[in-house]
Amino acid sequence: MAAVMLSAAFSFAQEHDWAQFGRYYESNQSIQKKPKAVFMGDSITDFWINNDGAFFSDNNFLDRGISGQTTSEMLVRFRQDVIDLDPEYVVILAGTNDLARNNGKIELRNILGNLISMCELAKLHGIKPILCSVPPASKFGWRPELTPADDIITLNSMIRDYAEKTGIKYVDYHSVLKDGQNGLPAEYSGDGVHPNKEGYRVMKNTVLKVLK
Repeated sequence: MAAVMLSAAFSFAQEHDWAQFGRYYESNQSIQKKPKAVFMGDSITDFWINNDGAFFSDNNFLDRGISGQTTSEMLVRFRQDVIDLDPEYVVILAGTNDLARNNGKIELRNILGNLISMCELAKLHGIKPILCSVPPASKFGWRPELTPADDIITLNSMIRDYAEKTGIKYVDYHSVLKDGQNGLPAEYSGDGVHPNKEGYRVMKNTVLKVLK
């Protein structure tokens, strides 16, 4: 009975694909040119290519964002979706879904720990990590009980401090996107979390200063 239960659990785990290894598996196999940068992230990165595909194709960048993911899930798939692709840079934009508790509550220090682990793995394999601030948000539509603005600022300070201490480049999206309440204004977003085309234009101009 125990063996049957274990087998059923393993089968479910395979179908569920918690870290979503399957999302980019086939795309990764078809890559023939070493990318300049892989953009690792959640929906903010995932939706970027649909809003500005030329940003990726013209610059030899790859989008490896997956909607809803936390830093824990990104760390699990980091080898397949970053290291194995051997880019010059990895641009890491993560933390929104951790703060939204998509996989349960997580301390800020542990979010930072996941980001540090990704950076350490990248450097071990000769890839230059770039850390990005979490974009501003005063609320999450799918978690209306949370007020994330201050936690985002605190986490960004922790990320920036780590980047400065280790010589890692830091991209500050928060400062160029925020409104007076440290949220993401309608000018840059339709839902206060995900950038619109204008928001992505601002982000593009900000990150290209580091990548070029």
